[in-house]
Amino acid sequence: MTPSVHISLNVRDLGPSVEFYRRFFGEPAKIKPDYAKFVTKDPDIHLALGPGRGENSGAGALSHLGIRVGSIDEVERWKKDLRGRGLEVNDPDRSECCYALQDKFWITDPDGNEWEIYTVLKDVETMGADVGACCVEKTVAPSDEAGCCAG
Repeated sequence: MTPSVHISLNVRDLGPSVEFYRRFFGEPAKIKPDYAKFVTKDPDIHLALGPGRGENSGAGALSHLGIRVGSIDEVERWKKDLRGRGLEVNDPDRSECCYALQDKFWITDPDGNEWEIYTVLKDVETMGADVGACCVEKTVAPSDEAGCCAG
């Protein structure tokens, strides 16, 4: 899998935003009452929309950026490469967020913009543990057979 860019935007009203991006990019790849994801191939973009949450909850405010890779090994390779370049990264975790079970780690730029490097293990039917901080914390041990969607 070629890495692809992931952008997560906070929106004021999901309905009109979904309609706008539906016209812009086509049908969403995933749609829930509190979340939508559009996946394009040319250019290769994964755009997530969700109601504004937390400190950066203003409409149109960037939630976070990401790079989706194809495997857990690629997540580990990215982590090793970035640490080798002198950047501080956190330890990878297995998280349920944005209706997917993912292995990922986070890195923050000097202006506080958060990037996640992640791979999707499987789709799940729940947003995650803390809807107010989607894609931040709900970790389980990578060997947990039930996954984090069991609770």
